[in-house]
Amino acid sequence: MNGYPIKIPGITVRGKMTAAEIEGDISDNSLVLQILQGKVKSFKILVERYQKGAYLFAVGMIGNHDDAYDLSQEAFIRAYKNLNRFNPVYQFRTWFFRILSNLCKNHLRQQANRGSVLTSSEMIYAAAAPRHQRPDVLFEKSEIQREVWNCVNELPDKFREIIILNHFQDMFYEQVAKVLDIPRGSVMSRLYYARLKLREILEKRGIKL
Repeated sequence: MNGYPIKIPGITVRGKMTAAEIEGDISDNSLVLQILQGKVKSFKILVERYQKGAYLFAVGMIGNHDDAYDLSQEAFIRAYKNLNRFNPVYQFRTWFFRILSNLCKNHLRQQANRGSVLTSSEMIYAAAAPRHQRPDVLFEKSEIQREVWNCVNELPDKFREIIILNHFQDMFYEQVAKVLDIPRGSVMSRLYYARLKLREILEKRGIKL
């Protein structure tokens, strides 16, 4: 996913940036301020920081590589076009993922049928995501990783979404609450039942956490 082009007038995001540029000390919100002040190429850094996570979230929600690519790209475009409406009191990351989440939900509503199994290439990509606090961190073999993702994909949309945000995007309860626009208590409750359901599906397949 590194280096896919984002088609925004005046900006071309392609090629790899250095780790220092992507993971530097400058905050997301400071980058947003730079963009609003005319330094539009600072948006490249935001894209590099979140394009992998955006794709992983979208493919987990949609279950289709091409649609996930399109939706993650559309989310960046919409974020860029609406930066002047961004409230710096909040985090850019949660604001961006709320945009992406809404796009994915709209897509699901428009699709009568949704694929239930991720492809092998998508599974390999998912396995390359950050490893700490991930439910699949216990599984090293690709076939088991595939089974875990298949189980996640069997969850109802609202459970699948909250599992991906909390475990695969490493978001805290407060961040998830802002992305989903629900109270923190609702996040905790929904996540509790999502984990129970996921454990049930995993155990039916003979996978124990």
